[in-house]
Amino acid sequence: MNDTTAGDPAASVLTVGQIGFDDAATLLAGFGLRLHQVGAGEKIPGSYWGEPEAGIIACNVYVRDDTPVHSMLHEACHLIVLPEEKRALVDTDATDSVAEEDATCYLQIVLAGRLAGVGSARLMADMDAWGYTYRLGSTRAWFEHDAEDARAWLLERGLPVTS
Repeated sequence: MNDTTAGDPAASVLTVGQIGFDDAATLLAGFGLRLHQVGAGEKIPGSYWGEPEAGIIACNVYVRDDTPVHSMLHEACHLIVLPEEKRALVDTDATDSVAEEDATCYLQIVLAGRLAGVGSARLMADMDAWGYTYRLGSTRAWFEHDAEDARAWLLERGLPVTS
């Protein structure tokens, strides 16, 4: 943490540079995605929110070392929930569907459990620190008590609902 981030809870979130890039690339490859590492200070292609947030274009996910892991997983999951023919059309903005957004949030938590050094609990804490908001007040409360529709949506499409 540096002076510009002191007191900012989002400054403590886990970043891509703090985990195994190859592990993340392997996880995403299992869903037909390619993870690309962008150099420090370079613009991240396909980033909806701007740096350091991850970017997506077609089957490609772009990150820098300072990209939050939750952002990498969130953007990747936007692509994972889409049928392959729709993935090819994505450039920066994947969806405006509430059902797909909820499924994306659920899936990113599940996939965090498959990344060494991350885990679902850490990812949910990072999502809260970054500012994700849910009716029940926290990511964990939503995931455990209010995400039945997201879980059902994933199950209907044969996507994972457990780590």
